[in-house]
Amino acid sequence: MTHDGSADRPDHRDVVVIGAGTAGLAAADLLSGAGRSVTVLEARDRVGGRAHSVGTPHGPVDLGASWFWPGEARVRSLLEELGIGTFAQHLAGDALFEPVGSGPQRLAGNPIDVPSGRIVPGAQEMCRRLAGRLPAGALRLEEPASAVTLTGQGVRVEHRSGVLTAADVVLAVPPPLAVEQIRFVPALPEGVRSGAESIAVWMGSTVKAVAVFERPFWRAVGMSGSAISHQGPFQELHDLCGPGGAPAALFGFAPADRFAGVGTPEVAAAFGAQLVRLFGPAAEDPLHVHVTDWSRERFTTPRAPARHATSAGFGAPELQVPVGGRIHWASTESATTHAGHLEGALGAGTAAARAILRARA
Repeated sequence: MTHDGSADRPDHRDVVVIGAGTAGLAAADLLSGAGRSVTVLEARDRVGGRAHSVGTPHGPVDLGASWFWPGEARVRSLLEELGIGTFAQHLAGDALFEPVGSGPQRLAGNPIDVPSGRIVPGAQEMCRRLAGRLPAGALRLEEPASAVTLTGQGVRVEHRSGVLTAADVVLAVPPPLAVEQIRFVPALPEGVRSGAESIAVWMGSTVKAVAVFERPFWRAVGMSGSAISHQGPFQELHDLCGPGGAPAALFGFAPADRFAGVGTPEVAAAFGAQLVRLFGPAAEDPLHVHVTDWSRERFTTPRAPARHATSAGFGAPELQVPVGGRIHWASTESATTHAGHLEGALGAGTAAARAILRARA
């Protein structure tokens, strides 16, 4: 028998988790460890969601989440538990400021960055190792969920390959994405639906570009690698080197609307040109430029995000109450603390799992 007393059958679980990012895997890990049967449905062909790390010949670089901050105890504790090494974000050296209409100005010191931590094998490794602790077959990749129906006994989840039933479901995807891509029966209460739609997706309107170099040339001339540019198109730049400076990398954030209708090669070229403008000829000819436009990631950002969407709805009260007592929200946007951070995602996933364990004790 499963935990809720239903007869064992291949299509029934105690909990179905939709999304194998940080929040979803944290929820699944806790539930599985408590003896509950869990299936995690992930639309992508990988785990991690917005924690996405890619390899280079000299080590990984993060195309999504990169940092964790002092006081974020959940991240640090989990990394220690998983045996994943960390290192401090590089801060030393001078920063750059580029106003509109004039060249970059070198600042004395680095007033842009604050102390933060980085993950040696990349942020995605935390999700990979959480996924590795789940029972065989619990994680199903390339399985987007299409419908969630409340039944008299629990929930029914339709996905690409079939149907699962469960006592509870965890929506571990950005709330506006869930509203757009999943059909709910009965329909979500109006206040919940409109509230979810109005929440901005963390990183959902951002382009992140990472340039990898043979060596961190900026450090050799006393630069931190950080810059604020009012000329753009990338407005904020930072050092993204691995421990000991390898891989050597710089990254920048740009508003996605600056590149509407522009292809990835053109975005990479624009980033490269800006690096040369800021850091000089030494920035020419990077080994590679990686670009992720998170606004075009179909399993991160709605195709038609609400124009009025803001981060003011992060941790909204309506996302703390399970719909019908069985549909639980769990993403960094629903976190009541550290929303928009890895810490927030872990907190949201943990909170959803604990609520289920209390309700189905």
